[in-house]
Amino acid sequence: MKLSEEQVCFTIIPEQGTQVWAVLAIESIFETISVQSAANNIINLEVPLASLSRALKSALHATSAQLRLTKKDNMPVLALTIVTTTSSNLSSGIPTATSGYEDSLDVPFDDDMGGDRETLVTQEIPVRVLAPDTVAGLHEPRCREPDVHILLPPLLQLKSISDRFTKLAVAEARAGGVAATATTRLEIAANMHGCLKLSIRSDAMNISSLWTDLSNPELDPGQVPGGENGIADHPSSRMKLLGSADGRSDEGWAVVRIDGRDWGKVMSVGRLGGRVIACFCHEHALILYVYLSNDNGEDESVLTYYICSYTA
Repeated sequence: MKLSEEQVCFTIIPEQGTQVWAVLAIESIFETISVQSAANNIINLEVPLASLSRALKSALHATSAQLRLTKKDNMPVLALTIVTTTSSNLSSGIPTATSGYEDSLDVPFDDDMGGDRETLVTQEIPVRVLAPDTVAGLHEPRCREPDVHILLPPLLQLKSISDRFTKLAVAEARAGGVAATATTRLEIAANMHGCLKLSIRSDAMNISSLWTDLSNPELDPGQVPGGENGIADHPSSRMKLLGSADGRSDEGWAVVRIDGRDWGKVMSVGRLGGRVIACFCHEHALILYVYLSNDNGEDESVLTYYICSYTA
C-alpha cells in the first residue's frame, strides 16, 4: 500500500491468480489525511491482506473510524480505531487517516446523553514499512496491445452467470470423481462488434452466454504511439474487419481461459459500481480497468486487474 496526500495505491501480486493495481483518489476512501515522511511524504507499506480485510469489516457499522500508522513494542502497526453505538439509527462514517509514529491509548467510553452508548475499539494490524528502493522495481505486467477492448455488462450480472457455470463444473467433476481444478476454467471471448461470450466446456456439457450491443470504446490518438496511423495499424482495428455484430461468425474473436473461482472474486468489485473496460490479448491475458467516479461524476480512481490466460 502506497500512501500519499494525493492518492492511495494498492498492489496485490499473489503467487497464483489475478494481480491487482489500484490507484484511488483520497476522497474515495478518506475524509481527511495527513502523511509525513522523509521520502517526499510518501509511505510504502507491506500489509497482510486478510488482517486488513477483517479489521475493515469490523468498521462497517461504525459511526466514525480513524486509521493511524504507529508503533507497538517498537514495531510498526496500522491502528484502526472505530467508534460504534448501540443506537438503531447508525450512520456509516467516512474514515479519517493520519500517518506517523506515535504512542496511543484507546479505551471504551460511554455517552449517556441522548440515550446512546458508544464504544471505542482499536484493532492493530502489523505491517512492514518499505524503503523507496525496495518498491522501485515494482511495475505493472507488460502486455502487448490488446486485440479487443470492450465495455463489459454489469459485473454483478456477469458474476451471477459465471458462478452458475463454475458450480455446474464443480458438481460434474465431483460426480465423476475428478479434481475440479481444471474443469472450472471459463472461456471468455469478445469481438470488436460489441459481442461478449462466456462459455464452459467439458465432456458432459457445453454451455455459453452471449451478450450483444455492447460498446467498443474508441482509441484516443493521443494515447496510442503513432497517433492516427498507430490506430490504423492497431490489432483492434484489424480485428474490427472480422466478425459480426450478432456474434455468429467464428472470426474476429479474442479468447482467454481463466479460473472460474478466481474470476468470481474479481467480479465482486461490481459492488462498487463504475464502468469496466476489458482488454483481451488473444490467448495471453485479460486486463480489466474498473473506473470509479467521484462525487463530481469524474473518473478519478481506477482498479486494474491482470489475469493470465491458460493454454487450451
